[in-house]
Amino acid sequence: MDKITVLVVEDEGKLLKTLSEFLRMNNYKVYQAADGLSGIQEFSIHRAEIDIVLLDVMLPFADGYEVLKRIRLTSNVPVIMLTAKEEVEDQIKGFSLGADDYIIKPYTLSVVKMHIEAVLKRLGHGQDVVYAGAIRLEVNAKKVYVNDVYVETTPKEFELLHILVKNRGTVLTRDFILDSVWGYHYVGDIRTIDTLVKQLRKKLGELSYIRTVYGVGYCFEVEGNEKTD
Repeated sequence: MDKITVLVVEDEGKLLKTLSEFLRMNNYKVYQAADGLSGIQEFSIHRAEIDIVLLDVMLPFADGYEVLKRIRLTSNVPVIMLTAKEEVEDQIKGFSLGADDYIIKPYTLSVVKMHIEAVLKRLGHGQDVVYAGAIRLEVNAKKVYVNDVYVETTPKEFELLHILVKNRGTVLTRDFILDSVWGYHYVGDIRTIDTLVKQLRKKLGELSYIRTVYGVGYCFEVEGNEKTD
């Protein structure tokens, strides 16, 4: 299974270094930011990769709440707030803005790891089988099933569908999809995305989960009840 990718946003240099090194030793991939604006920028650049964010509340240039607000404009990625504040009001504010968990400073590194694992497990991250309505994705095998019937897809079709399912309910731009599926150095025509979506829709048959947002990109939305684990 691929490494879990963490964005750590922390302005205390020593703590940022220590926490990042600890996570890397435990087989995580880590991106770092030492202030709020850098955190927003790093998330924007690496959004397709990031599985979870560790976000300090007290940050220069833009505090953790502002960073969280910006993240929630485009993503439902899990966010754990790191704070020295124990006040209930501060935690309520974070949760109301979309935080998934809180860790109060000072903390041990092992506690951070436990919180990360607990949040990801609760949200179903890393599971080999992902359900979205009538669709079942077997991630490691890169197989797609519709109503339990196997549907053959190309590697790029599977990656596109997986990206859409992971970001269900969020409008993804063509540029974001292009970067996520082909990489930042791809120089091909952006209309490649439209062609791939057309192929996927044909293979998914009557399912109309992939919605076109004209002038922007695509959004994956499941109509009716969604099957969950």
